[in-house]
Amino acid sequence: MGEKTYVRALGEGARKRHYHKTDKGAVIGFMVQLEVAVNGIWRPVIRYDCAHDFSHIDRYNVDGKQEKEQLQLPYDETLTLADEDIDLNWETYKARFLEGQFP
Repeated sequence: MGEKTYVRALGEGARKRHYHKTDKGAVIGFMVQLEVAVNGIWRPVIRYDCAHDFSHIDRYNVDGKQEKEQLQLPYDETLTLADEDIDLNWETYKARFLEGQFP
């Protein structure tokens, strides 16, 4: 089994947290999350994971309210989608979150 974990800065006050676990090359667990600093505290904005045994997205507002969307994708495809989506759209997600327009 292999595991990979990292936190990468995306810009001022934003970072991506990434974790995935594989077994014989197959993704068996993952979590990719955009976090934004609000008053010095890192807050989740959007998270892709499989915590409930299915691929889904959790979107948060600045008050911590969460909205869940199930994805009909295998874990490996969701992991790729999560990394690409956050890398490409983090600035928009951050701005909308801080303006109170997220989710």
